[in-house]
Amino acid sequence: MSESQTVILGCAGKSLTREEVSFYRSEMPWGFILFARNVAEPEQLGDLVAHLRDCVGWNAPVFIDQEGGRVQRLRPPLAPNYPAGAALGALYRDDEEAGLRAAWLLSRLHALDLSRYGISADCLPVLDVPVEGASDVIGQRAYGKEPKIVAALGRAAAEGLMAGGLLPVMKHIPGHGRATADTHLELPTVTASLKDLRDHDFAPFEALNDLPVAMTAHVVYQAVDPANPATTSGKVVDEVIRGMIGFDGLLVSDDTSMKALSGDFPTKAASILAAGVDIVLHCNGDMDEMRGIVSRAKPLEGVSRARAERALASVKAADDSREADLRAEFAEYFEAVA
Repeated sequence: MSESQTVILGCAGKSLTREEVSFYRSEMPWGFILFARNVAEPEQLGDLVAHLRDCVGWNAPVFIDQEGGRVQRLRPPLAPNYPAGAALGALYRDDEEAGLRAAWLLSRLHALDLSRYGISADCLPVLDVPVEGASDVIGQRAYGKEPKIVAALGRAAAEGLMAGGLLPVMKHIPGHGRATADTHLELPTVTASLKDLRDHDFAPFEALNDLPVAMTAHVVYQAVDPANPATTSGKVVDEVIRGMIGFDGLLVSDDTSMKALSGDFPTKAASILAAGVDIVLHCNGDMDEMRGIVSRAKPLEGVSRARAERALASVKAADDSREADLRAEFAEYFEAVA
């Protein structure tokens, strides 16, 4: 980790090109992120993860979005299809104890599925709290529309991942639930009052502010900073994320290749780091874009390095749960899932 830069990068395909290997070795990203385009079969995936780490010379974190429902990068036969967060929320509203147990079990199974390929971090839990009229980009990914339910299930999900030796990444801080546009395509502006934001949107993040890593929202909160989305807003980072919410863990941007952020890639990266975000995330593996991102990256040092070290140290060895027992118990709640 000694030479790491303040970036997490993706790769283009199912194996690394010579150009990618050379690039990662020279630029030393702190971590990597995988998508469905990088996944074919078990041996290939394990080899890819190992090759990424070999490029930087240490056991760098490898991230993935494995939620369940429509956001699930590993599919059968590498991992079963799992239910979305909304299904856990529905179970919780029926039976709180069952909902919490199912959320923990689902994350514990994610940890099993991912760790066998060397993947060490899951971008979960989703702590966004949708409102009526919001974009469906969160939709069924959310545990519900009540902050307390979202916080309770998010806690169970994070604990399930950590019980399996995986690093959880809560998203999208300080809250994506009111966004009326898909941030992959455009920048949404939220006009709610600061009180409503704090009571509703920020509340689950405040309840889970002890978690080790959070991912930002590419959303403008008019009541805080009408000119900049959270990801590039020093005001949101300082006053809301670090202040009101009280999160002092590692702060990672959402994907810089999403259309919500304006400017070229060097400008995006510089703006994110200037706002006080610790790590810049770039996902699509486009080499020209990645070169732009790393041109403004910095050595991971000071308080950001301390947060990164603390995040990695927070993850302990997996518990001794038996996979067959976990799957059998989870199937009692969601019989359709193998």
